[in-house]
Amino acid sequence: MLILLFLAVLFLAYSNGANDNFKGVASLFGSRTCSYKTAISWATLTTGAGSIAAIFLAQSLLKKFSGKGLVPDALTSQPEFLLAVALGAGGTVILATLLGFPISTTHGLTGALVGAGVVAGASKVNFDALGRNFVMPLLLSPLIAVLTGAALYAIFRAFRLSFGVNKELCVCIGTETQVLPVPRPGGVFAAEALPKVTVSAADTAVCLQRYTGKFFGVNAAKLVDAFHFLSAGAVSFARGLNDTPKIAALLLVATALNIKWGLVGVAGAMAVGGLLNARKVADTMANKITGMNPGQGFAANLATALLVNTASYHGLPVSTTHVSVGSLLGLGIVTRQTKWKPVLGVLLSWVITLPCAAAVSALAYSVLRPR
Repeated sequence: MLILLFLAVLFLAYSNGANDNFKGVASLFGSRTCSYKTAISWATLTTGAGSIAAIFLAQSLLKKFSGKGLVPDALTSQPEFLLAVALGAGGTVILATLLGFPISTTHGLTGALVGAGVVAGASKVNFDALGRNFVMPLLLSPLIAVLTGAALYAIFRAFRLSFGVNKELCVCIGTETQVLPVPRPGGVFAAEALPKVTVSAADTAVCLQRYTGKFFGVNAAKLVDAFHFLSAGAVSFARGLNDTPKIAALLLVATALNIKWGLVGVAGAMAVGGLLNARKVADTMANKITGMNPGQGFAANLATALLVNTASYHGLPVSTTHVSVGSLLGLGIVTRQTKWKPVLGVLLSWVITLPCAAAVSALAYSVLRPR
């Protein structure tokens, strides 16, 4: 049973990496600051660094996501219960990943704990603790992120304008092949492909926007790109720090396994999941929430990094997904580039996450529970 639990936790970690690893670097790819390969490589490196830091810095989250306080200790020390939780959360997260929806592993774990807890006996679930320690942070974090992302972008924009740094417009010049009728002897026309030089101005939504001007003698575009990469790395680091202990907490019952090795296994599975299975969620996060340029992406990432790192320090189980999407949404509202139809789909997936994870976990525990 403990071996099955360990494998289920690694499955959950893989699902988490596939759904979450790209979120910190989505604005790098969405603003075309770098390629998908560069973005996911940077995300993997910095998320791994956060996971290593979690071994030393995130003990409060380990305790919270062992289920202590939400369900009785007798359940959290039962491998069958924790196996059902891992299957419920992992199954929900991997399904959302395959559909391209960025959802919260925190939300999935919470729903799975409640679902299995209800099967064990509804009276055994501490719904007061659920609301106070889990639901409130999950509900408030995206709202705070919307406000923070919007505020930081407004501040940075005012700062940029005060330094006389402007955005360049996009003009595309290149060779285009055009098929034209060419007269032949005898009055016959034949189609022939001829090169033609074209000049066109693209819409700003599809342009690669760059900055002109300097900050204290440094090229503005290069400076923004450098800070954009650093902020993306900070978000990914915060995600590794925040999510690794949540997943590894399910292994606390396996006393024969040093929890530090459990954290290492979780970190490795998260990295593999991100490298192999992140593309669909990457497209949603980078292209379907809002248009952005590098400076706007930097503002959203900085807001996410500040909020998630603060939550990790205080042991609050916020969702990196909710904060990241909230920051991008706040940016999109201010710049009027929000793509509301896909955003509403993402919000609906958040609503479905908890009951879906609860249902799968409840079904699993119904089968696995000791008789």
